[in-house]
Amino acid sequence: MSTRKSPRKGSLQFWPRKRATKILPSVNWDAITDDSNKLNGFICYKAGMSSAIVKDKTPDSMTKGKKIAIPCTILECPSMKIFCVRFYKSNKVAEDILAENLDKELKKKVKLPKKKSKNIEEVKQGEYDDVTIIVYSQVKKSEIKKSPDLIEIGLSGSVENKIKFVKENWNKELNISDFFNKGQLVDFRGLTKGKGFQGPVKRFGITLRSHKAEKGLRKAGSIGPWHPARVTFRTPMAGQMGMYTRIVYNSKIIDLGKVSEDTKENLRNIKNYGDIKTDYVAVYGSVQGPAKRQLIMTTALRPTKKQIKKDFEVLELK
Repeated sequence: MSTRKSPRKGSLQFWPRKRATKILPSVNWDAITDDSNKLNGFICYKAGMSSAIVKDKTPDSMTKGKKIAIPCTILECPSMKIFCVRFYKSNKVAEDILAENLDKELKKKVKLPKKKSKNIEEVKQGEYDDVTIIVYSQVKKSEIKKSPDLIEIGLSGSVENKIKFVKENWNKELNISDFFNKGQLVDFRGLTKGKGFQGPVKRFGITLRSHKAEKGLRKAGSIGPWHPARVTFRTPMAGQMGMYTRIVYNSKIIDLGKVSEDTKENLRNIKNYGDIKTDYVAVYGSVQGPAKRQLIMTTALRPTKKQIKKDFEVLELK
């Protein structure tokens, strides 16, 4: 009888399988270059999933021109403000310039310096190689929590255009509708649901042993040979599952905007979340994380023709 073979259990791309060190992950902003969008990312909060009644306008689709129901995820996107501007020289942080009139809730999150930094108007052209901004979400408007989330976000364009963008939006609110549009493809970076300590069957998907097996059915049949006398890291073992950093690529924005009288009823009493009070985004399909999980929405890193071609006109969110 030939040897039974199966694919390896558990991808080594995601190793070690332990909890992420921070809720909002780091992003390689140099890889995301979209000249049509000045701000490459936005902080949003997952409210929950819904069904959207849409008119399918996708070319060559079997349901073109018909009403269909599709799954969608609703995310709340309260406005953001610039916390500070970060200047780079030779791939190293050269200087940070702190904004004025910061929210008092920031004191709970970060230690603010007592000494005043340089004024943004004093920055000279050609002095630095790159410019990014550190922003904080005004999450108190949504009433999920009070303490804001901070993250560094990259900008598109030349260094001169980046400095110009910063000066134009200094001490102003940044809204989602100014940087993202309906029909645009976006990626979501954030943590998955935490599921605690789980066994190897659920964690790696190994096969249950025979009902005649001794010493447990939901465990690996062998954890390795006598020699070398050790258990390798490739052996499926019990441990932490969930709270991993993951990316969902190419989610299509089917609707976005402010809560109005027409959409108010459909954006209330969301399970485990409550009411949406600020700007919202509805994307086709699902994204990672439980309700109230903070995520980074970025412009698409590697858009696909199949996702770009999809076109829906939202008639109703249910």
